[in-house]
Amino acid sequence: MTALKETLRTDLTAAMKSRDELVTATLRMALTAVGNEEVAGKVARELSDAEVVQVLTREAKKRREAADAFENGGRPEQAAREKAEGEVLARYLPAQLSDEELTTLVAEAIAETGAEGPKGMGLVMKALNPKIAGRAEGGRVAAAVKSALA
Repeated sequence: MTALKETLRTDLTAAMKSRDELVTATLRMALTAVGNEEVAGKVARELSDAEVVQVLTREAKKRREAADAFENGGRPEQAAREKAEGEVLARYLPAQLSDEELTTLVAEAIAETGAEGPKGMGLVMKALNPKIAGRAEGGRVAAAVKSALA
């Protein structure tokens, strides 16, 4: 079992013992998503820590989007719950890049690939993705690349 998955299980047990309903429900949901990903496809397999981080990132994004939808729908109590679940998931994700760090990485990738104009966006994104790996949301990265190439 991967270290991150083991940490999730250990923290779930601790949350259950302390009767922390929010953390318990969130970690159960996260472990279920990881389990579903493991059995998806033709052959069941064990996810690596990097793949578990991808699953958790996807789940955190779902929480942010749901919180926005509930805010716009006039349901602040549900929005607060979704935001709280997102914060629990954020504990297990790598620290997000600041705007300055993202801008620096984008500039390095542009220099590395020699891309110019909007047509070079794909090249830059391809070079950036391994360096960023879950530390910044794709839309945010794309916006930074687009503004740097404009």
